[in-house]
Order: sequence, then C-alpha cells, then structure tokens
Amino acid sequence: MAHSIEITPINHRTPLLHQPTEHEIEEGRNVELIETNQILDEIYLDLYHLSTKSCTIFRVSVGLSESNPDAYKPMLVSIGPYHKKNLQLRLMENYKLRYLQRFLRRKDGLDVKTCITELGKLKDEALKCYDGIEDIYSDNNTGQFLKMLLVDGCFVVEFIRERCGRKPTEEDIIIPYSCIDGQVRRDLLLLENQLPFFVLTKLHNMTMDQINGGFGGWEGGEPPSRLDLIVPFIKLVKETFNSSFLKMSPTSFLKTEGDAKNIKHLLQLVHMSCHLLEKKTSLTPENPSLEMEYCRKSLCWNPLQMVRLKNMPNDKDHQTWDTNMPNATELREAGVTFSKIGKIYRRLEGYHNLGDNTSLFDIKFENGVMTIPCFEVFDYTETILRNLVAYEQQSSDVHPRYFSDFSIFMDYLIDSNKDVSLLRQKGIIKNEIGEDKRVASLFNKIGKGVAISYDFYYKEEYFMLVQHCKKPWNRMKASLRHNYFNSPWAGASTVGAVILLILTAIQTVLAFTGNVK
Repeated sequence: MAHSIEITPINHRTPLLHQPTEHEIEEGRNVELIETNQILDEIYLDLYHLSTKSCTIFRVSVGLSESNPDAYKPMLVSIGPYHKKNLQLRLMENYKLRYLQRFLRRKDGLDVKTCITELGKLKDEALKCYDGIEDIYSDNNTGQFLKMLLVDGCFVVEFIRERCGRKPTEEDIIIPYSCIDGQVRRDLLLLENQLPFFVLTKLHNMTMDQINGGFGGWEGGEPPSRLDLIVPFIKLVKETFNSSFLKMSPTSFLKTEGDAKNIKHLLQLVHMSCHLLEKKTSLTPENPSLEMEYCRKSLCWNPLQMVRLKNMPNDKDHQTWDTNMPNATELREAGVTFSKIGKIYRRLEGYHNLGDNTSLFDIKFENGVMTIPCFEVFDYTETILRNLVAYEQQSSDVHPRYFSDFSIFMDYLIDSNKDVSLLRQKGIIKNEIGEDKRVASLFNKIGKGVAISYDFYYKEEYFMLVQHCKKPWNRMKASLRHNYFNSPWAGASTVGAVILLILTAIQTVLAFTGNVK
C-alpha cells in the first residue's frame, strides 16, 4: 500500500511555540521587577537585623580553631545553645537540675514559672547575643530558649556560689573538688560556652538578698554579717576563677570593673581582670586606619616582615619590619639578659598584700635587660589563652588586643625547647605540663590564624631588640662573657692570663729597649 504525504503550505502551519505579544512581554517585565524588589527588600531587612544585632558570644572561626579545635569545645558541660546537641555532654544535665533545685530553695515562693517570667523580659536582648540560632529558637520555640537560660544560668550561678563557700550549710557540695571541678571551670571560660552576663546577674540578684533562705550560711567559722553576705556577683566570679588566670596580682584582682551592665560574659570579665592599669598604646577603635591586619602562619608568612604602607610617613615611628625578631637563645648570645618580675599567685588569700601590681603584659627591654612577668603554664593554659585570643580577634571593640600580641611576642621569643628551658631557668616560666617542648609547641601553634594590628603592643621592644642584636660590639661582649667569664673560676683564669700576657709584653719591650741602648 502506497503512502501519501500531504504538504501543508507554510502560511497555514501552526507555530510550535507561542509567540508573546508586546503586552505580554511588558507584563513579564513588571512581574520580574516586582520579584526583584521583593528580594531586595528581604536583603535590606536582613541587613537591618544584622546591623542592629549586638552579637557578643561568637562561634570561633575556622582559621583560629583549625590548629586545635578541641581547645574551643566543652569537655564536660554545655552552657548556652551552641553545644546543646552534643550527646557526650548529657551527663551534666542531672547536676544542672540539682543546682536548679538549690536555687529555687533559696527564696520562699520562688518557682520555675516565676523565673521564666523574669527571664522572658530579657529574651530579646539575650537572643541578640548569639549568632545563627534563629533556626533553633524561632518565635514558636522561645520557651526552649528560656528554659535553657534558666537551667544553664542557675548551674553557673550556683556553681560559682558553691566554690565561694556560699551554699546552704545543711547541704552537701554537689560537684566535689576534683578533676570534674577543674573541667567545669575550664568549660565555663570557653567563648562558645557562655551566657549573657546580664542573665547571670539577674538570677543572682533574685536570691542574693536572703539571709537564711539565700546563701544559708558560710562554710567554716562564724556566719558573716549581712554586709559581708551581699557580695557583687563580679567578686564571686573573680574569686572562683582567679586560679585560672594566666597572671594574677592582688591589684588586678581588687580593682573595680565598673558597672556589671558593661560586662558581656564570664570570659570577658577574666579578660578585663588581666588588663593593665594604664594602657601603653594609643590604639583606639576610633583609629581603624592605623590597623593593617593579615593572618599569620596560616598564609605561610611572617606578619612582622611587613612593608611600609605607601601613605605612611617615613620616620622612626613607622619603621619597616624587615627582620625577624631573634628568639630567646639568640638574644642571650647577643648579650640580652632575662629577668623575671612579679610573683605567681595560684590563689589569693586575705587580699591584703598589694605590693605586686604587675600584669602579664609588662614586658620591657632596657639597657640590655629584658624583664618578663613570671607566669605558670598548666593543663588548661592553652585553652584559656586561645579563647581569650579568639574573643579579642572576633570583637570589634577590644583594643589593645593584649593576649593576641602577647601570644605573638612569645611565639617569636620561643622557637624550641631550648628557649623554654632558658626562660624556665630564669624563673619566668613555671612549667607544670611536663617537657619544655610541649610549652614550645603551645606558643608555636597558638598564633595560627591570629591577625594583629600594625600598632603592635610590643613594637618598641621588637625594634630595640633587633637593633641591639645588629651591633657587633654587643655580640662580642656576650661572647667574652659566655666563653671566658661564665663562672668565677673561669673569670679569674681569664684575668690571670691577661695579666700574664701584659707582663710578658712589658718584659719583651723592656728587653728590646735594653738591647738597643
């Protein structure tokens, strides 16, 4: 059977695609414009919320945490929303409930509903303190957020009270003084493991005015007077964590920290307690143009090998950082003498001796002598120091960045276990973690990802040390001292040899002149 094909004229064919009219095209453009405007409105709204949000409790950035991520994670107890889903930390939930029960017993008529109502007044402000928890605690789930503030907040407040001897006399200690106690203190000073300080002070103030139902007495001795009993929460925090301070003095412990409203969290209070009484530099948040920040080590280059900015005046105050600062061993070979200042206080008892007002940052170099405050390196030194540095690095209002610049300076001072051994023998470092190479590794890694400002806190010491090492006479004097005067007997032998040489020379000259005559 033959097949016939019918050919349709072109003008009578049906088009495969609909050809829009000019009116339809214009309507499409209007729809796209409306959708674009809606997207822009959403972006502007997000930017508005970001600009008004006062985040103070951060997640640590990857650049800072990659060299030791465990230093920023809780080992035992989760405080706040960031690590709430960590199943390994569930063991402490029972302890939290026991501290909550103690808190509620401190005041007659105090119950969970009343506490939630009071914390609800702080909810919006507390939510702003955290970054990226909107999906976890939405408008329909704020009850869980308030529950977290209450349970975790009562745990922190009651733990601090217990460590200061302010527990009901008829009750036992909930967390004994053991390794668990040390781990809890360590976890409470992590940047990601914080509660807003105004939440803690709110809970503390709700029960601090009760004599019998409040603190229930004093551990040991006669009960205190009412004035002694009502202690600001700031003082209790400092008393609890003073053994965790990297360098503490009676002056720094007793100095007033100002209004509690200006304190963000426990870690910041520890940071403030280690500050100098007087700032050495003029770096302020109002002078951001002075800063030239860049990551060190993570980019495989030295931040102190800097090139002067083109628009920066060429004077002695803006020298180029074209030379590495020598380490401690090299400085000693160049004639630098190391000397410690201050004392190491594990705890302050009595708080009466105010003779030591040195801070961790009082490093000076003058007349060939470098003075460094003595400090202790213990199990949690790296964790505490790293979190203090992270707090500085991720806060726009912290100037100077004391701990960041101290870590950088110590990194340049310490290259190996020989440098640590030298500083330890001088009494500057008290090593409580074992081999000196562990201390060297601590400071060599802690600066990875840390950005420093151009107005480096130890800039003057850096330049003076470099200039000192460049002078040949300093190295010659150091060589003579190390090789010929390193002990009394060596010095006496050297002096005797010099006298003998001089007498021999005089004898030779006299013999020669006598022969000439």
